[in-house]
Amino acid sequence: MLSVSNLSVQFGKRVLFDEVNVSFNHGNCYGIIGANGAGKSTFLKVLTGTMEPNSGNVHLEAGKRMSVLEQNHFACDEFPVLETVIRGNKPLFSIKKEMDDLYAKPDFSDIDSNRVGELQIKYEEMNGWNAESDAATLLSSLGINEPHHYTLMKDLDGKQKVRVLLAQALFGNPDVLIMDEPTNDLDYETIQWLEHFLANYDNTVIVVSHDRHFLDAVCTHISDVDFGKINHFSGNYTFWYESSQLAAKQRAQQNKKAEEKKKELEDFIARFSANVAKSKQATSRKKMIDKLNIADIRPSSRRYPAIIFEREREAGDQILNIEGLAAEVDGAPLFTNIDLNLAKGDKVVVYSKDARAATTFYEILNGNQQASSGSFQWGVTTNQSYLPLDNAHYFDADESLVDWLRQYAKTDEEREEVFLRGFLGKMLFSGDEALKSAKVLSGGEKVRCMLSRMMMERANVVMLDEPTNHLDLESITAFNNTLIKFKGTVLLTTHDHAFAQSVGNRVVELTPKGVIDRYMSFDEYMVDPKIKELRNKMYA
Repeated sequence: MLSVSNLSVQFGKRVLFDEVNVSFNHGNCYGIIGANGAGKSTFLKVLTGTMEPNSGNVHLEAGKRMSVLEQNHFACDEFPVLETVIRGNKPLFSIKKEMDDLYAKPDFSDIDSNRVGELQIKYEEMNGWNAESDAATLLSSLGINEPHHYTLMKDLDGKQKVRVLLAQALFGNPDVLIMDEPTNDLDYETIQWLEHFLANYDNTVIVVSHDRHFLDAVCTHISDVDFGKINHFSGNYTFWYESSQLAAKQRAQQNKKAEEKKKELEDFIARFSANVAKSKQATSRKKMIDKLNIADIRPSSRRYPAIIFEREREAGDQILNIEGLAAEVDGAPLFTNIDLNLAKGDKVVVYSKDARAATTFYEILNGNQQASSGSFQWGVTTNQSYLPLDNAHYFDADESLVDWLRQYAKTDEEREEVFLRGFLGKMLFSGDEALKSAKVLSGGEKVRCMLSRMMMERANVVMLDEPTNHLDLESITAFNNTLIKFKGTVLLTTHDHAFAQSVGNRVVELTPKGVIDRYMSFDEYMVDPKIKELRNKMYA
């Protein structure tokens, strides 16, 4: 279907890909994974032809069509919504446009008439006469209702635009669908719809995503970018991660007999296969279980940061009491009548259909913003640590990471350079990287520094507003595992489904008409029919 031969990509002395040979076959969904900077997005650009490699070539089977999820949300601003979707099938739209231009000619000739006849035959073969109705159906399934179909893209809000661009990529059943971080800026319901759509999609899908739940739901293969090469592994992300960890453990156990290692691997595959067989993916896509084998299991070279949250002291029974809290923006309520009492050990997923509500909630609790009404009081035995959505102001000073972290140290020992450099090394800032300026950090590096700061604070209550933004899968996994083990109280807002489901034991939803508060997992909350009915009323 789609193949890459002898592909090499180099920027100066830095080699991203070295003689890569890999194929993507029909009916499979490939999740491209790799550390930040490994070249995942660059590889997609090469596949789609928006970037030329230093050497090698990309071959798409003759007669097959490739579609790409548009990353520029303003590229189609001057086009109506319905036309934007149809433009996703470029050959079809090109024929339609040529026919429209010919019909619009004031001196329409017999030659033009013959040409229109030829185009109409091609158009009919491509099911073009149903293009508008098919596009409208796709838009409606994504929550873009008919009144918006003929408005200009620039008149839509950000979430609506993302849904339209998603419909554009999916329109016309492309043979190869390429998506770079497709779940970014999508809400929970739309991500669910996309997971279901892709799990039942018959053609080839290639996706880069940091959303582990999404990768597990749609992928039949994981394509690992490492050491300038790309290797396919049968299975979804969880299988790749757990199997690579098992293989790494076995490699460290030099004295273990080969027979014992083989039996352990076989048991792992059998257990994984039994679990996947029960999922909807096993029946809707190619049965990847049949292809799992011991040869696929190899250790990963990934480095995981040592994110460890420890408390300076255990909190008492009173954590946080909130009464009648409300906030608004431009006169419109973000949330009202929030009455909450947090208990020790609660791990709360704070959720809202309006992302601004959760951010405002955290800013109020941290004294950075005033509520419209209501009050809150922290327990006297609590100390809080906060990871804000926007952390830019923490990195204004031109100072080394060692000096940046020193300001959050609590003891003389922690202020020593040896201690600080060791601490930063555990967070993957080793050697000279610990001396780089805080002003030049990437988004992921800033989050790792903020996590270092939080670990220094040793709080018994942590508040996290979209903590996985900018992090790679390795950092997300390490962070996720730490929060599961953390003995303190957590307030968490995240678009990472796996993060929310594995950490939270309580869901608090902030709505314009009040709060919904339930002790249950995130998945249970989202599928409960009574809660669904209540949520609809609270946002109506």
